[in-house]
Amino acid sequence: MKGAPVAKALTERLVPQVEALVAQGVRPTLAIVRVGEREDDLSYERGATKRADKVGLGLRKFVLPAECSQEQLMHVINEVNEDSSIHGCLMFRPLPKTLDEAAACAALDPAKDVDCITTGSLYGVFANRPLGFPPCTAEAVLELLDYYKVPLDGAKVTVVGRSLVIGKPVSMMLQARNATVTMCHTHTRDLVAACKDADVVVAAAGHIGTVGAACAAPQEVVVDVGINWDEKAGKLVGDVDYDAVEPVVRAITPVPGGVGSVTTAVLAKHVIEAAQRMVG
Repeated sequence: MKGAPVAKALTERLVPQVEALVAQGVRPTLAIVRVGEREDDLSYERGATKRADKVGLGLRKFVLPAECSQEQLMHVINEVNEDSSIHGCLMFRPLPKTLDEAAACAALDPAKDVDCITTGSLYGVFANRPLGFPPCTAEAVLELLDYYKVPLDGAKVTVVGRSLVIGKPVSMMLQARNATVTMCHTHTRDLVAACKDADVVVAAAGHIGTVGAACAAPQEVVVDVGINWDEKAGKLVGDVDYDAVEPVVRAITPVPGGVGSVTTAVLAKHVIEAAQRMVG
């Protein structure tokens, strides 16, 4: 299950929405706030920039050095909040340990929080209410499953990982679609059994090889959210042992080229929705 066709289809749906807003004198605009030069941040930034160009979004970049002060960061966030021409903000995390990440996230205007870093957006996800926006990657998982017509109503889904970035929110979003969700993590006693019994496995643990051949079963659809650098192989890999799992399961997303390529399209979607909400 490649992500490119999903992202392409979503982009094609978004372009007319941008054109309609531009006709009203509003260019949906994304602000990217980046501290430092982490390669994963730069990679996502390049993808977001390309997607913004394809969809027709405006883009503002606020780049701070890794050694910046909390005051400098808060000044940038305040600038984003007060600029009415900016509709959504993506702030890369994790921030350097010298900065108070919780305070920075809390300072962002929830109306511009397009990647679920504020408590208001998280509440919206957990309460299944239209407040803020869910994490882009979590929504990308559902976009991908919908595109490939994977049924979720009544499906048994195992989510491996419990972070607030992916694991917990995607679990709540899947339950809102009437899936029966089992959450697993590093302390789960029988991960193999939990995965082997599932119709869908979402791997989001952040560790290479978390889901191996023993977890695979013929009925499974596997969505690999992990992005890890494999030093031995010298390449990006997911949380799933792709070569061992792919021959067994019904379908699987590759890494790279799977969920990640859909995430920037979802980000663009959120920015457009934020602009639509502001226009009223």
